[in-house]
Amino acid sequence: MESKRLQSLDALRGFDMFFIMGGAGLLAALAQWFPCGFTEELARQMGHVDWHGLTHHDTIFPLFLFIAGIAFPLSLAKQRGRGKSEGAICWKVVRRGLTLVLLGVIYNGFLSSWNFAEARYASVLGRIGLAWMFGALIFMHTGWKPRVAITAVLLLGYYLLMRFVPAPDGGGADVFSAQGSITGYVDRILLPGTIIYGNIDPEGLLSALPAIATALLGMFTGEWLQLQREWLSPSKKVVWMVVAGIVMLAAGLVWSIWFPVNKKLWTSSFVLVVGAYSLLLFALFYWIIDVRSCRRWTPFFTVIGMNSIAIYLGQKFINFSFTSEKVFGGLVGLLPESARPFFSSAAYIIVCWLFLYVLYRKKIFLKV
Repeated sequence: MESKRLQSLDALRGFDMFFIMGGAGLLAALAQWFPCGFTEELARQMGHVDWHGLTHHDTIFPLFLFIAGIAFPLSLAKQRGRGKSEGAICWKVVRRGLTLVLLGVIYNGFLSSWNFAEARYASVLGRIGLAWMFGALIFMHTGWKPRVAITAVLLLGYYLLMRFVPAPDGGGADVFSAQGSITGYVDRILLPGTIIYGNIDPEGLLSALPAIATALLGMFTGEWLQLQREWLSPSKKVVWMVVAGIVMLAAGLVWSIWFPVNKKLWTSSFVLVVGAYSLLLFALFYWIIDVRSCRRWTPFFTVIGMNSIAIYLGQKFINFSFTSEKVFGGLVGLLPESARPFFSSAAYIIVCWLFLYVLYRKKIFLKV
């Protein structure tokens, strides 16, 4: 089973990207149509927290990085099985990481201005590319014990650095604030171009270190799936993933007492809490789809998951809103005003999904 493509991984990636592809807006619009405590809380979960704390929307980005981590050991085994040299694999890893950095700069709008001085070089794709790249290189050249040690050093070292080294220009501000943190200071003095929040960038330089740990947590999971033992069935693997997820969640919540959960800083407690969420969610998808073979509900998400980069970039460069308005705008206009945002969001999702479905049927997959 482990040698075959994990359908759960494609479905989970699609589930994650669904919220980027309009799912968050759809659920937020539900509160306008049916306002109540539940839908209003659901809508709140579809936006980022301002600073400390966590909502569902804050899990989307690290979950995608975690999924990329899971996929690497599986891909590495296939490449080695085909006789590909270690040098060639390393070059492919580096090329993919740097390509994602470049695509992130393009996503930020560089091509519309060609302004090197004011371009934003930090990006979501860049963070994924660099964290995954360094995680993959560590995975390739170390055993599991050194990897565990490196992950621990990244998380503990980042905490100690932030806790005991305030920003020289912070003016006495809280060391876990944007202005007072060493993370923000490093961005201000070393990150070229535009810093999105002025004094800190959520995809900046220093916070990339704990993001490597997020990628490594995914790689540990992928390695665990590959483990072959007579006594270790797929169902038992799920049980141990659930146990590991619970332990990691508890550790992250306890650590958050001293080191707040914060996505913009990518704090170590954030890595553990969202890593636990990612592991538990993957365990659920893996058990349902790959262990129990319950797959009839998965094609919707699989179509999205197999072209995740395409829809992420596509929404930036293709006007799906224009198409959905031209196709469904008249129908939506006939509905009660409170219902229109929900059905407009649904129309947008339909158009995006049909675009991906055409690519899926034509076997066109954008890969980096």
